[in-house]
Amino acid sequence: MAKRKKLFLKFLKFSGIAIVILLSLLFILPIVFADTITQKVKIFANEKLEGELNFNNSSLSFFTHFPSLTLTLEDFNLNGSAPFQNEKLIVANEISFGINVSSLFFGYQTEIDKIYLDKATINIQINKNGEANYNVYKSTDTSSRANESSASLHLKNIQINNSYLVYNDASIKMIIEAKGLNYKGKGNLLDSDFKLDTSAKIDSLSFSYDDNEYLKNKKVKADLITKINTNSLAFIFEKNDLVINKLPVEFSGFFNFLSNGYDMDFNLKTENSNLEDLFTALPAEYVSWKDQTEMKGKTDALFTLKGKYSASQKLNPEMNFKISVRDGFIKNKKAPYPLENIYLNLETKLPNLDINQLHLQLDSLYFKLNNSKLSAILKSDGFGKQMVIDAKIKSKIDLKLINDALQIPNFKISGLLDTDILSKGIYNKNTRKFPVTKGIFNVTNGSIQTTYYPKPIEKINIKAHLNCPTDNFSDASFTLAPANFSFEKEPFTATATFTNFNDVHYNIKANGRLNVANIYKVFSQKGLDINGFIKANISLYGKQSDATNGNYQNLKNSGTLEVINIETTNDYLPKPFLIENGLFTFNQDQMNFKNFQGKYGQSDILMNGHLENVINFILSDNEIIKGTFNLKSTFLNSNEFIPANNNITKETETTTVSFGVVEIPTNLNLNIQAQVRQTKYDDINIENLQGKLVIKEGVLELTNASLGIIGATASMNAMYKNEGSQKAYFDYTIKAKNFDVKRAYNEITLFKEIVTAAEHAEGIISLDYKLKGVLNNQMEPVLPSLEGGGTLSVKQVKMKGFKLLNNVAQKTESNAIKDPDISKVDIKSTIKNNLVTIERFKFKVAGFRLRFEGQNSLDGKLNLKMRIGLPPLGIIGIPIKITGTQEEPSIKIGKKTQDLEETEYIDGISPLTNPTDSTTVFLPTIAKDSLVQPKTIPLEKVKDSVPMQIIQKDSIPKKKEE
Repeated sequence: MAKRKKLFLKFLKFSGIAIVILLSLLFILPIVFADTITQKVKIFANEKLEGELNFNNSSLSFFTHFPSLTLTLEDFNLNGSAPFQNEKLIVANEISFGINVSSLFFGYQTEIDKIYLDKATINIQINKNGEANYNVYKSTDTSSRANESSASLHLKNIQINNSYLVYNDASIKMIIEAKGLNYKGKGNLLDSDFKLDTSAKIDSLSFSYDDNEYLKNKKVKADLITKINTNSLAFIFEKNDLVINKLPVEFSGFFNFLSNGYDMDFNLKTENSNLEDLFTALPAEYVSWKDQTEMKGKTDALFTLKGKYSASQKLNPEMNFKISVRDGFIKNKKAPYPLENIYLNLETKLPNLDINQLHLQLDSLYFKLNNSKLSAILKSDGFGKQMVIDAKIKSKIDLKLINDALQIPNFKISGLLDTDILSKGIYNKNTRKFPVTKGIFNVTNGSIQTTYYPKPIEKINIKAHLNCPTDNFSDASFTLAPANFSFEKEPFTATATFTNFNDVHYNIKANGRLNVANIYKVFSQKGLDINGFIKANISLYGKQSDATNGNYQNLKNSGTLEVINIETTNDYLPKPFLIENGLFTFNQDQMNFKNFQGKYGQSDILMNGHLENVINFILSDNEIIKGTFNLKSTFLNSNEFIPANNNITKETETTTVSFGVVEIPTNLNLNIQAQVRQTKYDDINIENLQGKLVIKEGVLELTNASLGIIGATASMNAMYKNEGSQKAYFDYTIKAKNFDVKRAYNEITLFKEIVTAAEHAEGIISLDYKLKGVLNNQMEPVLPSLEGGGTLSVKQVKMKGFKLLNNVAQKTESNAIKDPDISKVDIKSTIKNNLVTIERFKFKVAGFRLRFEGQNSLDGKLNLKMRIGLPPLGIIGIPIKITGTQEEPSIKIGKKTQDLEETEYIDGISPLTNPTDSTTVFLPTIAKDSLVQPKTIPLEKVKDSVPMQIIQKDSIPKKKEE
């Protein structure tokens, strides 16, 4: 026993000594290596980080995050990478770097393998162009060990405590906000193929996509296992268990980056969960409502997104959603009766994310509420013009009991709903097939009120009947008799019958006044800050074929429709159109406009005239609406008709970047006599525009127009036709007399591009020119597509500071032709294949007789010939050739020159004409700046891969950036 006691005391002694030595080392090592490690981390930060880094104090200890040796920086902040270099990326009370102790003694570099963030704000930003602020780490060649004294990053552990995270990706309109973020991630993050084990707890998580909130202030717990391959950019989500508030969710799948898109397989499901827990994952307003509501029942839900996304191949993944509810029970404390026996089985599929391929299967929807019942079965394939449908819906519901049972926040509804609908068959608009249908939809003494407006929409009575005993359009009928309601003591009544959908026989009556702005407020629709209303007293009776065949005597359309301060939108205009005052009267097939006043952005419009074929146009997809109008305007800004989008720049200021051409509807046939006091197009200001505007079959033509431009009077004819949303064609003829050439150069961009010599000119000229070509998606001309010709008449022009002639004067020692005055000269030219060809013309300068001809390209290259005839008669002359560029012309004595290379614009269906090896093919692109010369590809690089009979733009190989 004594021996054992002695051994035990020795063990305690040595253990104590070892502990003391260990503790001493834990205190001494940080002191010994503090300056070394701090210096190495500073060097590492300077070498490896692009963002500006600042902190107030540093300390080295084993005890901050025991047992790791950590360097702690207090009051830490790190700025983001360009273009966010002036904004904070990370701000933290303290950040700690875990040091690999063995690397202090045996390594070439001090390795940082852990990072700890405490009470941090992490601000991740990505702008519209996909530029991110987190690219602050400079990657280097791992084979190089040049910086042996520096530190290196070999992360295996990241820990974030009680922090705030914002992820704002403007390129895809996604925002994630996490408050009270606690995160632990383990894995060898610098390996090309590694597994990341993650656990996270978030006190409040919000998620929005495309301005829609999907999660708001949700508590989240997550345990995740993810495999990541950084070489192939592949992510495999092996096991991911989440809890959103109280709802348990399993997430699995993969996500791979492809050269032209993504390949994904996302699976999100919850099984045998409580119905009550499902509601905790809904928006906050429903969670507060749930606290006053008793819920029972079980639910299963599954969401999948599987497949490839490729914009170039028009591929999208397939989306599936399933949900089932069993033995559901919902009763609010204020409700007299519960909503019980709730059963739901719903499945939807959306292949290629195409709504026209929508598959919907509602196997059952059933509930009971006192004496109210609803049962529904619905199966459908397709959407829009073609559908296969099988539906059976039956209900007798007291809507007030539903309202009381659910107590939906901010919403009250009452009335009796009676439906009985049977429908089965094919709906196909092209083959004129209609499902066999018999259905009624009745609402009696209904009302709707919300907290957004103090008055309800009340006395709602609707009786609708849809019937089709066969599968033919001709046997289908719809009756609405009546549909009426009252809002703010103003009644509105409508009745309608439609029979024979092949040749619609209609009978419509409407009478009443609608305060549209207040009705919008009832449903909390923001953005309508005007007090608008619609007043109707119309009677429309007739048959579609009578309108089509011109049998207007059989139509009985009459009445008035008055519209005051109503905003309208459509697919063709990027801005809303405000109808300030419009009185429309119906007379047979015509709809007359009287003193129609409107505003579109900065533009104002006053119109009188009429439309024809209105009813037929509304009832059919392929009818054309006709009209004749007189239009007057004090100011018309045509730039506002170009589709536009708001982009956020790196300074977070909002700018507007146009994309897409103005699209002309193909179903309009309008004749408009226009008088516009002031018009703005691009950078051109036009005054007193008068002319006839014709819109027909998707083509806009302006004929016999007169206008004032840059202080001169001009006449003009123009044609415009778009091809899709990214390209348009124009054909333009102008005759302008006696205008200021300097103003033209300074104020009209296209004139500056084509008549480059006018930069140094002062004086009066006239122009008679015809030009046609292609406009890009910014409504700017694609220069190689321009084709035309005409005459520039010089009345009296001073070419002051004109570099070309001044260089010629210097080379030939003929100072008399420097800064020449030119008068009474007609300069004829043509434009094609990116070249301006100038026909030979002559003029006199101080006794010298000058002759001029040649080419210049629209990107500034020169190939000009000039002859200086010496006084007195010019019989003896000096031949000169001018090459180079407009900025740096090359002037030599001689006659022979080499033609400039043509750039031939290859349209989608245009063949090359007389191609040669020197021809350059211009590939149409959506360039951001068309007035900069576009990229070209030499024809010989295209010949081998593309048949020369016809070259289409889609068949020519293009680099990604082109």
